[in-house]
Amino acid sequence: MTQSHSRISKAVIPAAGLGTRFLPATKATPKEMLPVVDKPAIQYVVEEAVSAGLDDVLMITGRNKRPLEDHFDRNYELESALEKKGDAERLAKVQESSDLATMHYVRQGDPRGLGHAVLCAAPHVGHEPFAVLLGDDLIDPRDPLLRRMIEVQEQHGGSVVALMEVAPEQIHLYGCAAVEATADGDVVKVTGLVEKPDPADAPSSYAIIGRYVLDPGIFGILRETEPGRGGEIQLTDALQQLAQDEKVGGPVHGVVFKGRRYDTGDRGDYLRAIVRLACEREDLGPDFRTWLRSYVAEEMQQP
Repeated sequence: MTQSHSRISKAVIPAAGLGTRFLPATKATPKEMLPVVDKPAIQYVVEEAVSAGLDDVLMITGRNKRPLEDHFDRNYELESALEKKGDAERLAKVQESSDLATMHYVRQGDPRGLGHAVLCAAPHVGHEPFAVLLGDDLIDPRDPLLRRMIEVQEQHGGSVVALMEVAPEQIHLYGCAAVEATADGDVVKVTGLVEKPDPADAPSSYAIIGRYVLDPGIFGILRETEPGRGGEIQLTDALQQLAQDEKVGGPVHGVVFKGRRYDTGDRGDYLRAIVRLACEREDLGPDFRTWLRSYVAEEMQQP
């Protein structure tokens, strides 16, 4: 069993997708750079990793993703202009992204799925356990999911996935886990996984959301994993092998998440995420909520 209990310090963020659901906005702009209120979605994800103690971040990118690197780099011309204006508040916001973490980048040459994107991280990660954060799921910082997952991995070894209970008719949109209860109420042992099953074939209503803490043994499995659903190398398929054979990389556990999650994976949920986050902002919330109530009241009076 390849259980590793060394301190987890590295986060991997796959960001090579084409963002076709947001065309034409993503024709020239990476979907990860779409603003959620006034920050790009990808910055929320990096901030989450850093708040969990992961200060070494590897981003898996692709063609036309250079703006991601630019966002987390210094912009001396802009900083100089803001400094000359005496705009300390905006200057601090600009510098915040470049000071968040030690950022690294590697390109996924071919779009061969999430499993292949994770495999691209192998040279950087080495033989340490590591976290994977998907940019479509934004987790509220008041609900420290990733920190809890790291605790579970340090306790049990192996790998840990984030699970959330969804309606049966929605399970076909997610990877789905078969689970067994443990002594911890928010932790289950994963005995099997299937990618986007038909509701009738789903082993549970527990969906995998976009957070993972993985044993490095996953790399050897991914190298041997054949393309699965959609002709892509699925991370779920590799985790299924880990769940069935603990000798390869330890057990697979799941943390059942019941907190606040903002799904930016499609246009409707993206808009709802912006509204929810804007309503909760101290600087925007009061005026925005007042306007929103008025707007909803007016709409309800329409025939």
